[in-house]
Amino acid sequence: MSTGISIKPIAGSCGAEIAGVDLSMPLDDATFQTVQQAFLDHLVIFFRDQTLSPDQLKTFGRRFGELRVSDQYQPLDGHPEILEIVKEPDATDIVGNLWHCDESFMEKPALGSILYLIDCPEYGGDTMFANQYAAFESLSPGMQEMLSSMRAIYSDGSLQQRNKGRSLKVHPNAASRPSYEAVHPVVRTHVQTGRKSLFVHRPYTIRFEGMTVEESQPLLRFLYAHAARPEFTCRFRWDKGSVALWDNRCAQHYALNDYAGVRRYGHRVTIIGDKPK
Repeated sequence: MSTGISIKPIAGSCGAEIAGVDLSMPLDDATFQTVQQAFLDHLVIFFRDQTLSPDQLKTFGRRFGELRVSDQYQPLDGHPEILEIVKEPDATDIVGNLWHCDESFMEKPALGSILYLIDCPEYGGDTMFANQYAAFESLSPGMQEMLSSMRAIYSDGSLQQRNKGRSLKVHPNAASRPSYEAVHPVVRTHVQTGRKSLFVHRPYTIRFEGMTVEESQPLLRFLYAHAARPEFTCRFRWDKGSVALWDNRCAQHYALNDYAGVRRYGHRVTIIGDKPK
């Protein structure tokens, strides 16, 4: 571990805070290796008291891979890789207030997402994360074997309807573009750790391959509930200047909408991942 860096887990299942790293500065190889290993070990890592320009946020994100340019949400002016995550004081709804994994409807879903919070309420607006390695490993051997042979259909077809009335800026062309759809394994193997994790998500997993929507729903409902069992989760309380990096390949997250009358604003980048196997 690089000198001066500390890593403190925040829960038994996942999540760790890292201190002693200034993300506004280029990370030397030793520091980056420490951060990357913590990311792989804990699935989601947090940094506090950061001050990042849009370019500095993108520079940090690019250490992990290529950044996605969204055609669903309108980006920050001059920075097509950055999405503005915002809830204005008069808004009632937010994006992400259900258990999900980013972009599982893409042929190459997100490797990870990085959110840098610039304005936040004094309390409320926490984000929860759930360990999908643990979700898979706690299933019975028979269920593990069955799911490991299954694939599912993932689609973003419901995004347009869910985005109505939300304060996140929707891309002007989003309504006219076709929906994305992909087929992925229900149990995926992490390309870096080699571990298997459950990979189904309520908003995007439509049905199992070879089954109808109706036939798929009983098992999907069980898996959705199982994936978010409390013992698999951690919860992060944000402060101004906090940064979170989560691994979409093996973790789900849930943004809590338990605050009102105050602005919450941040910048997010998404790192393109590999095709699940």
